[in-house]
Amino acid sequence: MNSAIKITLAATLSLISAFDAFAQEFTKGVVNKVDTKAQKVTVKHEELKNLDMPAMTMVFRVEDAALLEKLKQGSNIEFVADRVNGKLTITQVK
Repeated sequence: MNSAIKITLAATLSLISAFDAFAQEFTKGVVNKVDTKAQKVTVKHEELKNLDMPAMTMVFRVEDAALLEKLKQGSNIEFVADRVNGKLTITQVK
């Protein structure tokens, strides 16, 4: 019975970890510049907790062209950024 409890606990912890990975936290920012040709956007953002970065203005890659269409200079956004292939990339926009 002890091993059954350990297996159940391990499975539960794995599910919780997987859920945390999908529960991305959105960060507020303002779009300063959109470069559709280079698929990059400059954003003045609040602290990016998942990347351990303070508030600043920086350039992000945007892999999904559909996301680029949502980004207009001067607009307030909420977004998720992560490292994709070693590059800071916006992966979601509200």
